[in-house]
Amino acid sequence: MKVLLKQDVKGTGKAGDVANVSDGYAKNFLIPKGLAAAADASAINAAAIKKSADAHRKDMQVKRAKELAGEMSGLTVKVTAKAGENGKLFGSVGAQEIADALKAQYGLEVDKRKIRIDEPIKALGVTDVTAHMFENTAAKFKVEVLPLK
Repeated sequence: MKVLLKQDVKGTGKAGDVANVSDGYAKNFLIPKGLAAAADASAINAAAIKKSADAHRKDMQVKRAKELAGEMSGLTVKVTAKAGENGKLFGSVGAQEIADALKAQYGLEVDKRKIRIDEPIKALGVTDVTAHMFENTAAKFKVEVLPLK
């Protein structure tokens, strides 16, 4: 019996796939648990449309991520923090502060979880930072930490 999988089923296939399984497995397990539906022409067509829509959506996300990474590459973001006389901060500059500075200075909205800092920024000066926008898409920019006056 051919079924259209609604969810990933280990050993059978992934969501959206058409799988050929035994009648008993389909009627007694997959369909009652809501893991699959009978694969008629309209269900297969709907699955194909959904797959193409998902692929298009992912392509658009990759395109937007690459555009944003292109805008961010080479920027220098200025962040102010409270520091002592020797240039050491009374805390550290984190991803949230960098994301807020990007939005305030350049109008770029970046999720703080996408900003990767090798180690916490605990001193004044310039530090290289990377933002991973999407799979295989990253933007390298600099963060300049200035003393709060």
